[in-house]
Amino acid sequence: MNSDLTLTVPEELESALRLKTVQYFVTQRPWLDLYGKNVRPVTPFGSLSRRSCVDPSLLHRCLPDELLFEVFIRMTPYNLGRAQCVCRKWRYTIRNPVFWRTACLKAWQLSGVVENYKILQSKYEGSWRKMWLLRPRVRTDGLYVSRNTYIRAGVAEWKITNPVHIVCYFRYMRFFPSGRFLYKNCSQKIKDVVKCMNFRASKADSVFGGHYTLSDDRIEAAVLYPGMRPTVLRIRLRLRGTITGANNRMDLLSLVTSGVNDNEASGHEEDILGVVEGWQDDETHNPDVPAVSHRRGLTPFVFVPFEEVETSVFNLPVEKMDYYVPG
Repeated sequence: MNSDLTLTVPEELESALRLKTVQYFVTQRPWLDLYGKNVRPVTPFGSLSRRSCVDPSLLHRCLPDELLFEVFIRMTPYNLGRAQCVCRKWRYTIRNPVFWRTACLKAWQLSGVVENYKILQSKYEGSWRKMWLLRPRVRTDGLYVSRNTYIRAGVAEWKITNPVHIVCYFRYMRFFPSGRFLYKNCSQKIKDVVKCMNFRASKADSVFGGHYTLSDDRIEAAVLYPGMRPTVLRIRLRLRGTITGANNRMDLLSLVTSGVNDNEASGHEEDILGVVEGWQDDETHNPDVPAVSHRRGLTPFVFVPFEEVETSVFNLPVEKMDYYVPG
């Protein structure tokens, strides 16, 4: 028997409820309007067959070529490499040598404009992009980090008779296109060190500045430790990369500390590299500070961009990463 409490749903209300239920399954996707647009192939920059044509793509109609060029000119070369993977038009637009010429002249500004043009024509067939990918260079958009560990014997306490400790410390280097660099040796994590790796750092931060030169893939660097017995740290490095154009590794070839006299320390503090250039590994100019060629703590440097400092594996404690293989 049918109950008298049975309600009859009007047809208008039933259709509205059905439509509301369908909205849970069919979502609004306005970006789907960008698909299905047949974009005509864009010829590379400088091609003789380049013709002006109307691009039917909705994205390119909203973003004219002039504005797109202004966006690309303000991007770093590494972001340009990511942007050229977006579409065919962006790929051919980024091949414009203007973007890569500016990056190359800034990266190798110590060589001079004339020398860079000679190298461009003799080794890289006039291609600035090829020069950027194949020519070794130091990266200035982050820090080079060398993580070193060693075992130290502890003090016997209570029932622990032969304790040992894993000591972890880091070498940090930040390079600048002008030929200067910053050096710091400490046990702090990279997320804490990056805040003080600048020329405004105080003496309490123990950040020391020096000069470097780049010849092919070899780096000669020197930094002066001031004090009662001034000491110069001479560093020889070799650049390499895990992929073409990365330059994200530096092998530490030699690490030598030597003494300098007071005249050399005070008169050539701004260019200590020019003072020690040509010195032998066992040469020192201060009898109180002997020359020492270090054989430990020569782990290769790994490059960490500024945007990856907070999430880098170098922030992990020793108990979670007792040894790191730079690769």
